[in-house]
Amino acid sequence: MIDNLEYNTEREHLIIPEYGRHMQKMINHAKAIESKEERNKLAKAIISVMGNMQPHLRDVPDFQHKLWDQLFIMSNFELDVDSPYEKPTKELFEERPDPLKYPQNFPKYRFYGNNIKTMIDVANTWEEGELKEALTFTIANHMKKCFLNWNKDTVEDPVIYDHLFELSGGRINLKNSEEALSDASSLMRSKSKFSGSKKGHHKKSSNRQRKRY
Repeated sequence: MIDNLEYNTEREHLIIPEYGRHMQKMINHAKAIESKEERNKLAKAIISVMGNMQPHLRDVPDFQHKLWDQLFIMSNFELDVDSPYEKPTKELFEERPDPLKYPQNFPKYRFYGNNIKTMIDVANTWEEGELKEALTFTIANHMKKCFLNWNKDTVEDPVIYDHLFELSGGRINLKNSEEALSDASSLMRSKSKFSGSKKGHHKKSSNRQRKRY
């Protein structure tokens, strides 16, 4: 009796584990059938069982197409049956997608993030006036906060002004401004206060949920 036990380490590798080992055995059995007519019947029965095992996908477009593709993948593309869809190839399945390029508008100052560059581009389109001036100082203060997240010590306002001038293509120049940005301690303190309030809110919500049950 012990000699007939099967261990997972000795069993065949499951190509799509979600369907289980019995489904894989059914597909292997279908591959071994000599009559193509019988293989077609069994393949349709297997597709029906696979569909019942994943009812949450029934509303997905091309649901049947996906099942037939999975059937051929689990058979290692060796099952010779008539499919209502084009049979996928092993070469296409194993083909690796092209690597995606990470979107980076200005990689020189990555600690500012892409949103800062987007805000600067928007500010460049605004007409000169009080609104644009308020926006540029808001951007500069946010840049200072981002810089402090990267460098915890301190940063002088002229450094932020130089970076803003460079990132805006020379169209936003605050180098001669007499108005100072927010000091580093207030920027970091506001961040800590906001983080603490979020944690407190989460804790209160959790307490309320515990009281309900």
